[in-house]
Amino acid sequence: MIAPGTRLESDSRSAADAAFGARTGRTAAELPEPAEPLEMWWRAVALGGAGHYAAAHTALRRLSAATTDPVLLSLTASTQGSLLRQLGWHQRAAEYDGRAAGLVLPAVATSPAAPQSTIPAAGRGSGPGSRSPRPAKAAAAGLGDYGRRPDAVDAAADALIGLAADALGLGRTALSARLLDRCAALLDRPAPEYGALDAGTPERSRTRVRMHWVRAETALADGHGAPALAAAEAGLTLAEQGPSVRHRIKSRLLVAAAASAAGQTARALALADHIDEECRVSGSVPLRWACAMLRGGLAAGPGDRDTAAADAEACRALISRRGGRFRDARG
Repeated sequence: MIAPGTRLESDSRSAADAAFGARTGRTAAELPEPAEPLEMWWRAVALGGAGHYAAAHTALRRLSAATTDPVLLSLTASTQGSLLRQLGWHQRAAEYDGRAAGLVLPAVATSPAAPQSTIPAAGRGSGPGSRSPRPAKAAAAGLGDYGRRPDAVDAAADALIGLAADALGLGRTALSARLLDRCAALLDRPAPEYGALDAGTPERSRTRVRMHWVRAETALADGHGAPALAAAEAGLTLAEQGPSVRHRIKSRLLVAAAASAAGQTARALALADHIDEECRVSGSVPLRWACAMLRGGLAAGPGDRDTAAADAEACRALISRRGGRFRDARG
């Protein structure tokens, strides 16, 4: 059930900001009650990013019951997949991501393309330098492309990125790479005009950042340190242009992992320490757990390894108390 009645614009902005801005780490009680289905999706994303898994799943169930919009239903399914994947349930996540793709990919594949953009070809694409003058309808103030109402292309890209990450987790790196290539082609297609975003905001930056993450992870899984670092740095460059604290933290985490694989151990260690502090301040418990795991692998001595292991265990215990169940859960 979505809360009825008139809501202040600041309530909508607050929900979006918790998901894709600076006001991260809040509990369900601290978030505004959603007035419409899109706000419920923002709520679920915010709760999942803070590691409140049970509350995030509840929000997604409420969203499924509150809308018939295929875009929001697709985003609901791919967000469910993301929550499962974070805890190691890649096969189950793939079922949700497949459902997400089925809801929107057929329409995206058959929809007519809009007229070609006037942006020079060198300025388009999935790289960090991509730019578009097209804005988003119904954008939450101050969040640019991150705060606009997602469309079928956004949802399809999320589904493909999720499926690529699921394939990667199941050891199918070639399939992951093909799915990411398909996603990149989709994002690079001419799109309908959206209006006026802030000057210089990259088009579909949220999905492009996520695509770079999985490209970096796929390269890492294949043992290719340099391409992994290039993809991670591209994601960070793009994330730093956007409003999402959580996306910047995760992008830095992937740069640290890729830097280690590329032999840049000192850089990786320095980044990991910085990321740990960012996670503490922002309340990004799942990312702090992942960072602690990385710090343990990078640690030069037993004392640092023990500290990282204790931090990882503390995050894991907190995640479990908040309703997250790891696939390798003990006992």
